[in-house]
Amino acid sequence: MKSVSVNDKIVLVVNVGGKFYAIGNKCTHFGGDLSKGMLEGTIVTCPRHHSQFDVTSGKRIKGPASKDEPVYEIKIEGQSIKIDV
Repeated sequence: MKSVSVNDKIVLVVNVGGKFYAIGNKCTHFGGDLSKGMLEGTIVTCPRHHSQFDVTSGKRIKGPASKDEPVYEIKIEGQSIKIDV
């Protein structure tokens, strides 16, 4: 997992089994930095209050967060990762 800045948005990029995903990096509960959380399979857990999100869809799995994370399309070009924000 890595946090990157793209056009003034902070995005979490995750590699799960060789496939890349990008969602918002700030937890929708109180803005915890998801890149500092724990990734188990496709589920990232916020380090602040333990909300969980599926990195493949941005869907909230477990609160206290009540909103999903935004999802961004990723395109791999050679050694570069392009994120559509």
